[in-house]
Amino acid sequence: MHQPEHTVAPPHWQIQRWFEAVTHCERTAEPYALITVLTTAGSTPREQGTKMVVTPDRQFDTIGGGHLEFKAIALAREALANAAQQRTNHQQLHAFPLASALGQCCGGAVKLLIETHVSHQQVVALFGAGHVAQALIPIIAQLPVQVRWIDNRESLVPQHALPANVQFVLDDSPTGEIALLPADSWVIIMTHDHQLDFELAEKALKRPDLPYIGMIGSDTKTRRFQQRLMAKGIPESRLGDFYSPIGESSVPGKLPIEVAVSVSAQLIQRLHSSQTNSTASQQTQQEYHDA
Repeated sequence: MHQPEHTVAPPHWQIQRWFEAVTHCERTAEPYALITVLTTAGSTPREQGTKMVVTPDRQFDTIGGGHLEFKAIALAREALANAAQQRTNHQQLHAFPLASALGQCCGGAVKLLIETHVSHQQVVALFGAGHVAQALIPIIAQLPVQVRWIDNRESLVPQHALPANVQFVLDDSPTGEIALLPADSWVIIMTHDHQLDFELAEKALKRPDLPYIGMIGSDTKTRRFQQRLMAKGIPESRLGDFYSPIGESSVPGKLPIEVAVSVSAQLIQRLHSSQTNSTASQQTQQEYHDA
């Protein structure tokens, strides 16, 4: 368990330090590698404990530049690619005698630790922190998912410890969080504001890489939203990914816990369906390579 996180990370173009990059990557589920100068001997560009962060297309901070950093970045990106493919994270140690191996004028030696951080769990973005969301969080936190719980009301910031796979984000403009979601994220909308619900649904549906957008609401609200969404240019075919009213119809009731159980049941079905499809895809690929 950990204390809830409320700090909003700066945009990536404002990030300079490695710890800011870690915060940003953890929040957005962007894969990254943390490079640490583990030990030094003799003359070296940076001291022991220096860190930098490398993502598939950017790097933040520095371990001293030069050929050492160039080589470290290449090794980090190779490790990230392997971690994504093998669906497991890695730790690697690399020793560099700077003069003989890298041709640097520093005559010392450096040992680097490269740690990959690639999330392999389904990301669920839950917008709204009302009664239903408060009942839902303890249930879905027990599933193999990473939850971003987002609201714009400071009065609803949790005052208790949250499960390790739940991050609370306080954002004055929750719609901006849609753009930060990694591909294939699932979106659950249950805010206190119908207009905000609509804006979130519209932004999410305009991202074709978000396969599931669920919204709490009545049949009447759903029909009105569908009409407004199509008027905004959302094709009818895309509305097939818009699940509203959210939840399994076989689970009755309107109490917060009853709705939470209904929503959880739908998410569990999707998780098992995704795992089955992933296993079938891997078997097909293996059969192709064995042929």
